[in-house]
Amino acid sequence: MRGFRLSVVPAGWAVWMALVLSACSSTPSDNTANWSIDRLYTEAKDEAKSGAWDKSINLFDKLEGRAAGTTLAQQAQLEKAYGQYRTGDKIQAVSTLDRFLKLHPASPAVDYALYLKGLVNFNDNLGLFSFITRQDLSERDQKAAKDSYESFRELVQRFPESKYTPDSRQRMIYIVNSLASYEVHVARYYFSRGAYVAAINRAQVAVSDFQGVPAVAEALSIMVKSYDALGMTELRDDSQRVLDKSFPQAANARTESKAWWKIW
Repeated sequence: MRGFRLSVVPAGWAVWMALVLSACSSTPSDNTANWSIDRLYTEAKDEAKSGAWDKSINLFDKLEGRAAGTTLAQQAQLEKAYGQYRTGDKIQAVSTLDRFLKLHPASPAVDYALYLKGLVNFNDNLGLFSFITRQDLSERDQKAAKDSYESFRELVQRFPESKYTPDSRQRMIYIVNSLASYEVHVARYYFSRGAYVAAINRAQVAVSDFQGVPAVAEALSIMVKSYDALGMTELRDDSQRVLDKSFPQAANARTESKAWWKIW
């Protein structure tokens, strides 16, 4: 008859179990577990008002889950996106807003979501006069600016009566002028170094993508001078005709010793 044998637990296993139990016992409890959704919303708003954005984001995230399927959950999602925007977490803010727009296409707050998405990518330091300050726009900043423009454009087209539309229009103008000025700045840089083909290519971007903005006049002027330097007289004359027709003030200023488009 065999006697009863106690199983021997390996020492390593015992240590691992002790660590697991210790970790479980030290897991912090959620002090909001018993809060009502109204209290959760109030606390989240209070944290936001005090500038404690990280805390408010965490609370709005909890509220979004607990109030799922309600308008309060939608509000929490938008509030969370705004908090992410204020903390500079643009990637998360855009992700949250994209999810909101996908899940709630008929929400009365869609115009605000589009406006906020435009603001997230908007940079008011783009350099409206970057051709004066020599401020460069990185490719990343250009993409963000274009994404911002598209969000504002969708808002303006879909919700022309929205209270956010007037400001969106002004920001669209700013973005277009900034991007066009940047392209002209690059074209001018190439022209000054004798890289005429490169100068023409960048000037053409401004002419084709940003029609009607003031910077296009200089872009055409750079094209005229670059084609002339390359001996491409037919293209030079074509560009000159477009310049004279689109910006007649340029024709009157060409006789001046100082280039008509230079203001410094």
